Amino acid sequence: MGLRAVVFDFGMVFSGPPDATARAELLRISGLTAERFESFYWTDRHAYDEGRLTGLGFWRKLVKDAELRLPDSDIEELNRWDARMWTTVDPAMLAWQQQIKRRGLLTAVLSNIGDSVHESLEREFAWLSGFDALVWSYQLRVAKPDPAIYQHVLKQLGTEPRETLFIDDKQVNAEAAQAVGMKALVFTNVTALRADLEANGFSLDLPLPA
Repeated sequence: MGLRAVVFDFGMVFSGPPDATARAELLRISGLTAERFESFYWTDRHAYDEGRLTGLGFWRKLVKDAELRLPDSDIEELNRWDARMWTTVDPAMLAWQQQIKRRGLLTAVLSNIGDSVHESLEREFAWLSGFDALVWSYQLRVAKPDPAIYQHVLKQLGTEPRETLFIDDKQVNAEAAQAVGMKALVFTNVTALRADLEANGFSLDLPLPA
């Protein structure tokens, strides 16, 4: 049975790299070194993605844990710049998604994401309406690699796992998709993706990204 759908992770797959200006602002406002910032930033990111923290809640906790003395206005700025940092897109991936749609296949986004980042994407990217399903982890209170979130996107698309290709930049998330029966590829860049699609025989069902 051939492919009927392609499911994209958003950050670092469908998006471009994190916005460098936004990241610089996060470092400036927090006053943290890049190394310390990264350590605190990722400690509670999964909780944010799961909806156990809001965007502002995430930043209030980071500021407290890092023992920073920042006013609420700075915390609000950190939250805004964080959302902007992830509000990017890779034009080649957007063009490829549109090619896939023209071929008659379904497309979806399955992303670990928090509320403030999602709100920024919705404000800036009207083309998100061109996907057949949009699955944002914080809304479900479950995040990759939990099998339940893959089952949810399959239900939204109405496809069988073996008919669905999932693309993610993290090996653990790709392996979790494979564990529920989906096809999966680990994304590094568009050139490597093209080669992987050809090597795995997916070019029989899909156009190749330019």
